[in-house]
Amino acid sequence: MTDPLAGSGLVVVDKPAGMTSHDVVSRLRRYFSTRRVGHAGTLDPMATGVLVVGIERGTKFLAHMVAATKSYDGTIRLGASTTTDDAEGEVTGGADAASISEEQVLAGIAALTGEIMQRPASVSAIKIGGKRAHERVRDGEDIEIPARPVTVTRFDALAFRREGAFLDIDVSVDCSSGTYIRSLARDLGEALGVGGHLTALRRTAVGSFLLSDAQTLAQLEEQPQLSLSLDEALTRNFPVLAVTDEEAAALAMGKWLEPRGLAGVHAAVAPDGRAIALIKEKGQRLATVFVARPSTL
Repeated sequence: MTDPLAGSGLVVVDKPAGMTSHDVVSRLRRYFSTRRVGHAGTLDPMATGVLVVGIERGTKFLAHMVAATKSYDGTIRLGASTTTDDAEGEVTGGADAASISEEQVLAGIAALTGEIMQRPASVSAIKIGGKRAHERVRDGEDIEIPARPVTVTRFDALAFRREGAFLDIDVSVDCSSGTYIRSLARDLGEALGVGGHLTALRRTAVGSFLLSDAQTLAQLEEQPQLSLSLDEALTRNFPVLAVTDEEAAALAMGKWLEPRGLAGVHAAVAPDGRAIALIKEKGQRLATVFVARPSTL
């Protein structure tokens, strides 16, 4: 029997520079001949790297996808600040960074590592009053988004290059979802008194999804294929709970099971290897959080 979810799952795209995340979605709608395509976590047009995209029923899974951490490689330029905190904005100020030492940079980086309060860039995709911040800025509004807590678990300086009055630093960052790397560049430049912005950014991981999983748009145009089936997506992101055929049938109908003493969300997997649902204990019930394979399919 044909699997009704054979075309559902995730595509991990190596996004090229110069495209919005929505541009990528539009391409994949054409490549996969479906409107049911969506992405998890916007990647700026300037940035490249891992963009996780849901196809068909995979779009429903995106809201449940565990991607608490993200990893990036980037280049920070000290000596100039910009309107967007990256190279796409207009220069708003700065000072000669030629005298800034590597030790000063490392101290500044250390201060931005760990649990910190971060003010997102005004041109971010964060919604304020139902409208994205970058749209408000484009409409001429002067906004400043309040600082919020983020976690930077790793912020390493890999290389230093001096370009006249500028100091370029190649960095590698592991951080919580919602952390803005260009805000780290801005804050490092502000702390050192010379201004700073991001000139290059490549996302190397979103949770468990890596560049090694990623396909280029050229590859996908030539051969549209999922990176992970919906079954693989569930079992990669969550611990697995084996269930019987009878329990799988109940979960497919949205019914609950007796509690098992589980902590957190698990992927319920039937004897044939199909991931039926995401489940979580709620009081005296082991209930579905997301039904991947509903009985109505």
